[in-house]
Amino acid sequence: MTRFSRPTAPRTALVGAAALAAALCACSAPGESDSDAGSDSGPIRIAIVNARSGQLSSLGDWEYKGAKLAVDEWNKKGGIDGRKIQVKSFDDQGDPTTGTNLARKIDSGNYIAMIGTAESAVTIAMAPVLKQAEIPNITSGQADALVEQKSPFLFLNGPTSTTYDTTLAKHLVEEKGYKRIAVITNNGSFGKGEHDAFTKAVKDLGVTPVTDQVVTTDQKEFSAALTRIRSAKPDVVFIGSEEVEAGLIVKQARDLGIDAPFAGAAPQGTPVFMDTAGKAAVEGTIVSSPYLGNDISPAAEKFAAAYKSAYGEDAEMHGAKAYDGANILLTALKTSKVATGRELADAIRATAYDGLLGEFRYNDDGVGITRTTIGVIRDGKLVEVK
Repeated sequence: MTRFSRPTAPRTALVGAAALAAALCACSAPGESDSDAGSDSGPIRIAIVNARSGQLSSLGDWEYKGAKLAVDEWNKKGGIDGRKIQVKSFDDQGDPTTGTNLARKIDSGNYIAMIGTAESAVTIAMAPVLKQAEIPNITSGQADALVEQKSPFLFLNGPTSTTYDTTLAKHLVEEKGYKRIAVITNNGSFGKGEHDAFTKAVKDLGVTPVTDQVVTTDQKEFSAALTRIRSAKPDVVFIGSEEVEAGLIVKQARDLGIDAPFAGAAPQGTPVFMDTAGKAAVEGTIVSSPYLGNDISPAAEKFAAAYKSAYGEDAEMHGAKAYDGANILLTALKTSKVATGRELADAIRATAYDGLLGEFRYNDDGVGITRTTIGVIRDGKLVEVK
């Protein structure tokens, strides 16, 4: 099955150029091209969508670099069936409305697949458009609501919040013996997913949080919520929010005299979280992650060396996730002889891939990996809990 370009409906009203640019912001990195793909012989067009501006831009940068590294490696080997892989980076600005507009642009632009986004809310907003257009999407989001979309074209390149937080809850309750657990999450898709998954997991283990605080995604000052947490005298504080906000929460918590360890999922294992909170503040933070560092395996060491050579900086988990996701997509494109639409989606689902995060084996829900490992931050480094 080959997707063909569909003519777009004529516009009946003029749209301001500035407004259109904001809604459909597409950012090309060096070496990217805007040339047409052609039908069966031109470059294979893949969209990479993430926040490249705003508070989540560091996340988008890691994701783009991980995916681009995989594409560059394939292109150096000749591409797929002699065709080069061409990627274009789109900036969703961490905004669902922008994401929805970009999904339409990706459809009209003859991109046969999409990698991203890392923001669950944006991915969820884009999913109906991509489903209707039959464009497979490998996302780095982890909210359980992604699975609830029931789209045969939506795939995760990492575990869901349920996997992250069930593993974490068992460690905190059964292995550490913590009974007084405080919760602070934000009200975005990621935060809500983390809140619901973690609170269910600890309640299933017989523990009810001593306090459950919800903040907004754009909040910068948390004294009211943190004062309530301090009064509850918790053994540990679970935090469900993205890197920058999580770092600010931890920094302000320490300033208020809260000395309990923090615990959380992937964002708490990143350099941005550690840099935002400060090295001393994050000491002892407990993290559930499928990728604890660049030395966890020979494959991770090879990836990290290539990433460092390409970008002059250390790799981390989000880059590894995107690298795995891109390799899964490219493998499916190769085995399917550059299929598109439902045939490509079926090829992704059938792809068994041993990646940096573990063994990917996709089920009908688009989830390919269901395991994380527990790590702890020691002296500024995330290390596995043995």
